[in-house]
Amino acid sequence: MNALQTEFEFTLPQGYVDSGGTLHREGRMRLATAMDEIAPLRDPRVRENQAYLVIILLSRVITRLGSLPQITPHEIENLFTGDLAFLQRLYRQINEQGTTLVPVVCPECSTPIDVDISRLGG
Repeated sequence: MNALQTEFEFTLPQGYVDSGGTLHREGRMRLATAMDEIAPLRDPRVRENQAYLVIILLSRVITRLGSLPQITPHEIENLFTGDLAFLQRLYRQINEQGTTLVPVVCPECSTPIDVDISRLGG
């Protein structure tokens, strides 16, 4: 029997730069729970601006980013837009498919292969 994978490693394309100038690129995201998707709807920032939902949601499911002691909405707000888009794609992939592997076909030889999207940033 295969164990359910609930956490996934990733590498951000650009990386988060903290207030001390340290670059953080390696991280880990866990599968979301129903509460992870429901709780942000009660946040006044989300009620005021629905686009903020992704900020709260990612701050709940990213369990590690570099050497940061915790991940809060502040860190997600200050990601480069390419990194935010990367994390949104990763979130959808792991929560819809349960894996970071995406089946593709090689355009040159037509061989089916699996590409690990969690490493496309690095």
